[in-house]
Amino acid sequence: MISTFVTSSLNKAGWPDSNLPEIVVVGRSNVGKSSFINALTGKKKLAYVGSTPGKTRMINFFDIDSTWMLVDVPGYGYAKMSKEMIVKMGNMMDEYFNERSQISCVIQLVDARHEPTKDDKEMIQMMKELNYPIIIVATKVDKIPKTKRIKALKEISQSLQLPLKTIYGVSSTERIGFDEVFAKIQEYI
Repeated sequence: MISTFVTSSLNKAGWPDSNLPEIVVVGRSNVGKSSFINALTGKKKLAYVGSTPGKTRMINFFDIDSTWMLVDVPGYGYAKMSKEMIVKMGNMMDEYFNERSQISCVIQLVDARHEPTKDDKEMIQMMKELNYPIIIVATKVDKIPKTKRIKALKEISQSLQLPLKTIYGVSSTERIGFDEVFAKIQEYI
């Protein structure tokens, strides 16, 4: 997979002029979006992995094999941000999700160790209302003992009221689950 950074954008004027289908990665701050992107693409430093949550403040576009774009948007639910910044980022996200016609699918990341948050559920509901297909990916499964991983995924499935087969468990450190997610992405591009 050949993946390259294209641009970062604060608004519509900065979006790339492209007709490629876009797969958008969403999730709360510190769920592992950057690690997920790096593991999915096989590049260690494609997306910046910060030591503190809330590092992504712009919409980042990555070209994948010149056939589709992977889009990283800021995480939600991070409290250490001014109200003004939260509103600004909310407006940026609303503009993108409501006006970008190339969005083919949304990958919703949730932490496999915890029940999906209220924010996670609201994001999923918003994507459903916008009629975007959603792939649910449970990150950090390596932090759960192997014998308890299916149980954790079942709990996420029940909490989101979605079939277990639609929840993909991944680990960036163990490099597991990404082939299945990539195969699912292929269905939408």
